[in-house]
Amino acid sequence: MAKAAKKTNDKTVTVEQTGSPIRRPQDQRATLVGLGLNKVGRRRTLTDTPAVRGMIAKVAHLVRVVDEV
Repeated sequence: MAKAAKKTNDKTVTVEQTGSPIRRPQDQRATLVGLGLNKVGRRRTLTDTPAVRGMIAKVAHLVRVVDEV
């Protein structure tokens, strides 16, 4: 039998894209895609991990945190 995956972090964070990636460096565009965002107004609920927080910090001028649970 396969072992069930551990739930290490059940906290989530919802982010919304507020800025356009036009005229932004390629790494910022890639970070938005990594967050699952590609159009202004899109929202994604992601697990709250240090990696996700770092990505949000990198494009903080293009996104806003809507909800933290």
